Amino acid sequence: MAADRVDSVVNLCKRRGFVFPSSEIYGGSRSAWDYGPLGVELKRNIKDFWWDWMTRRRDDIEGLDASSLMSPRVWEASGHVSGFTDPLVDCKNCKQRFRADQIPNVKVCPACGKETLTEARQFNLMFKTQAGPVEDSAATAYLRPETAQGMFTNFSNVLNTTRKKPPFGIAQVGKSFRNEITPGNFIFRTREFEQMEMEFFVVPGTDEEWHQYWIDERTRWYVDLGIKADNLRHFEHPKEKLSHYSKRTVDIEYRFNFTGSEWGELEGIANRTDFDLRQHSKFSGKDLSYFDTQTNERFIPYVIEPSAGADRSALAFLADAYTEEEVEGAVRTVLKLHPALAPVKVAVLPLSKNERLMPLAREVNDRLKHVFATEYEDTQSIGRRYRRQDEIGTPFCVTIDFESLDDNQVTIRDRDSLAQIRLPLENLAETLKTKLAGEAFGTDSLWAGARA
Repeated sequence: MAADRVDSVVNLCKRRGFVFPSSEIYGGSRSAWDYGPLGVELKRNIKDFWWDWMTRRRDDIEGLDASSLMSPRVWEASGHVSGFTDPLVDCKNCKQRFRADQIPNVKVCPACGKETLTEARQFNLMFKTQAGPVEDSAATAYLRPETAQGMFTNFSNVLNTTRKKPPFGIAQVGKSFRNEITPGNFIFRTREFEQMEMEFFVVPGTDEEWHQYWIDERTRWYVDLGIKADNLRHFEHPKEKLSHYSKRTVDIEYRFNFTGSEWGELEGIANRTDFDLRQHSKFSGKDLSYFDTQTNERFIPYVIEPSAGADRSALAFLADAYTEEEVEGAVRTVLKLHPALAPVKVAVLPLSKNERLMPLAREVNDRLKHVFATEYEDTQSIGRRYRRQDEIGTPFCVTIDFESLDDNQVTIRDRDSLAQIRLPLENLAETLKTKLAGEAFGTDSLWAGARA
């Protein structure tokens, strides 16, 4: 995704209502973004598909929704209070701030080019706040920088209420907050973001096998949802740079092609060993071990953690789906999103804004909107409406024309192939279900040619 393509995706997101700058009427903020009508549907679809894939299709993973505000002791135990830092440098000349580990030449300011950078100092990324009416040290609290700790502190609760035994997992989707020094690259790095995390508790000694299992499974998830395999790679964290809790960490990276950086982290899969449960046992005084009645052994489980960002996933799916192609001498922009992720599944379009066509078109839309996410549109020419639906990634358009009034049939147009079929209204919903499930248009008796 070259720099100009990045700009194209960003422009499309603003123009079509996927993502807006937060507080835009006050100048906006590059550290925070608002999801518009289409963007919120896209991100919800990503989260829902992740949740369904993690919890509903399996019987070994349970869900959780833990609080964003937790006891400060949680963050002391996890190491965030003392060690969740990035190296910060200031430019004495232009007054900008940077992460020292992201500057090619740590002596020269990347903004103004002057040799006026300060010595690096460690900057804690947690947002500190006050809980309660009195602002003193006893009321200090933090906005969570990750969702993971809520799953560790609820380990015994989930274990006892679900009667699970290792290997089993706890999954959670929720907001996290990090006071990033240099947010940027659109929605890739922000100070408020959503995580999709799962902690998978396993018997020590089986952790390496499970770790590889989840690396493979999580990679397959992106490919199954349409990400081109060539745009994904695995990055193995060097042993000397592993996090303090990690035995091994592998990132799934996507070829974002940001300026100065071809690859960017999409998801991290870490073998966290038994670090977190041991720390919380130590700091809380509660026993977080597991007793296996079959082997008569007690142990603290190891944890495999696939941790994905909903925002980064949205950006990757948008970038990978963004396509410009020539159709009949004109450039067509189309988002070839997987149907499961598309904000609108079916657009219902009368051939023109004609008082004879619109009642039937609205009736068709009313039928379908109880089954699919639909959009009804009757302004501008049919060609322009097709192009708009292409740009927002709608897999299928249903067109009602004057013949429909006589034969009670409609035309379905496929976004990617531009093929069309004509069929009776009574078969419409079931046909769309089949097509949205992935069946391509066939050369059957309903074939009407590949018309744009």
